[in-house]
Amino acid sequence: MKFLVVLHTDDGVNYGVTVPDIPGCFSAGEGIEEALEEVVEAIEGHLEILVEDGEQVPMATAINKHQANPDYEGGIWALVENLSQLIKYIITI
Repeated sequence: MKFLVVLHTDDGVNYGVTVPDIPGCFSAGEGIEEALEEVVEAIEGHLEILVEDGEQVPMATAINKHQANPDYEGGIWALVENLSQLIKYIITI
């Protein structure tokens, strides 16, 4: 699974990360690399809860559908993947 994320910073050091396709899923980290590592954990945890609750796992949408959203203006876009723990979890349910 791959999800688009958008990173924002006010100081160039600490980054907040939002996952547009998963409402309420966000994370943060010091530096871009740490922020991206943390958001993978946030996505996995958020999706695990959805699966446990019998909810639908959201599908990723194209970046152009999100770029027009003013909430993401000035953000850095990235694609995260490697959600292997989540995939293993879903398969075992």
